[in-house]
Amino acid sequence: MSADVLSRFRLDGRVVLVTGASSGLGTHFAQLLASVGARVAVAARRADKLQAVVGGITAAGGQARALSLDVSDAASVRACFDALPSWGTPDVVINNAGVTVTRPLLEQTEEDFDQVLDTNLKGCWLVATEAARRMVAAGQGGSIVNVASILGERVAGGVAPYAISKAGVVQATKAMALELARHRIRVNALLPGYVVTDLNRDFLTSEAGDKLRSRIPSRRFGEMTDLDGPLLLLASDAGAAMSGATVAVDGAHLVSSL
Repeated sequence: MSADVLSRFRLDGRVVLVTGASSGLGTHFAQLLASVGARVAVAARRADKLQAVVGGITAAGGQARALSLDVSDAASVRACFDALPSWGTPDVVINNAGVTVTRPLLEQTEEDFDQVLDTNLKGCWLVATEAARRMVAAGQGGSIVNVASILGERVAGGVAPYAISKAGVVQATKAMALELARHRIRVNALLPGYVVTDLNRDFLTSEAGDKLRSRIPSRRFGEMTDLDGPLLLLASDAGAAMSGATVAVDGAHLVSSL
């Protein structure tokens, strides 16, 4: 692969906002984006935990700053973007914040549903639309990457609100892509399969996890690094012609037989 092609995956000097960046995939994405030259604003409700993320990025030679953000609150979303004037309007937004409540459907409560949908779907909508308004006002294009899930296209037991929210994110991505294309704003969705993180490692390495893994055609769970190439493709100029796409990274789990 030529150096020119590889350079299209870089984000030198570009401003990137990563939501849900205090742990797991969000932290990993922030570190990855900083390593390819982006100035990364890491945002989450747990602002105290973001300082360690910023410290790690700066120690590695990157640029980062921490911002407090509750994606489910419109005022908080606006305040987060207002806090970035010295860096300017983000060129890339990674809409990663998400939660789940795991229990059988008939035991799920209205509060469970509201918590998951407010963060995963409403939060995605609020952040993306606020980012797009500011990109348009600044006269610039940009890239918005919504982190969905393979459960946005398939389903599993015990996580009904989560699956519903991620299906909404998939459709929201397409609706946003349609209307924002004229403004040179690309919107795509990344659909991770089961990826090992500190939060789910105990389950995925348990007997129940082994049964789940046996149903994945590749017979393996994903690692966070498996998402690096797809994320950079969607965020960078390497994916300049991509908008409205859903990119599954799941070891063929989505196409497995019923």
